Amino acid sequence: MRIVRVARPEGPAFGVVRDSEQGPVVALLEPHPFTDFALTGQVAPLDKVRLLAPVIPTKILAIGKNYADHAAEMGGPVPAEPLVFAKLPTTVIGPGDAIVLPALSSEVHYEAELAIVIRHLARSIPVERAAEVMLGYTCANDVTARDLQAADGQWTRAKGFDTFCPLGPWIETDLDVSSVAVRCRVNGETRQDGDTRDLVFGVPQLVSYVSAFTTLLPGDVILTGTPAGVGPLRAGDEVEVEIGGIGVLRNPVRPE
Repeated sequence: MRIVRVARPEGPAFGVVRDSEQGPVVALLEPHPFTDFALTGQVAPLDKVRLLAPVIPTKILAIGKNYADHAAEMGGPVPAEPLVFAKLPTTVIGPGDAIVLPALSSEVHYEAELAIVIRHLARSIPVERAAEVMLGYTCANDVTARDLQAADGQWTRAKGFDTFCPLGPWIETDLDVSSVAVRCRVNGETRQDGDTRDLVFGVPQLVSYVSAFTTLLPGDVILTGTPAGVGPLRAGDEVEVEIGGIGVLRNPVRPE
């Protein structure tokens, strides 16, 4: 099932993408996908609705250097335990929204990632029960001001600018992520081409590790790390994150 969040005059709503004879449609649901829900009977063609970020999390917890090739390109070893940092909820934008290059940085990078979306309140979850608390997966771009990351010695500012966490286009609830492609393209040119089979710490491990120190709330997001090939974004670029079995997240890039 593919869960979307769409814009309406009366406010955002969640829906499910379904196939029809006329093409893909969005069937609205209520109240939301983080509990038992029902379809409302309202349906619209997918190409006629504006997709929003599929979720607005209370927190985004991201994992650094979770692919050995990316750890190597960043000049460091693979961590012995997951390296966790946070991104701010105000970083989130949806498909088609612009990534804004801040005037404070001259080196902003893309980072294609598989994102986990939490469905149920979770704390101290064993590895073997991780799937019970997950709603599904979406595409993410962990946009980073690389020069500020190096200058600050910690990552909050570099990862925390508004628009620095595109998510979407939807949440896929039924996907085996033991081996799916993680790709990034800039202006149609492939820049990253990884696979989740190369994750140092897998999805169940990450959910368990993170929930051991913080309570995960419905809608919270865990970014699982990026493969090698990170690089700069320029004003006028279009960046695409593609995750196998989910789809493509596209965002233009513009100056502040």
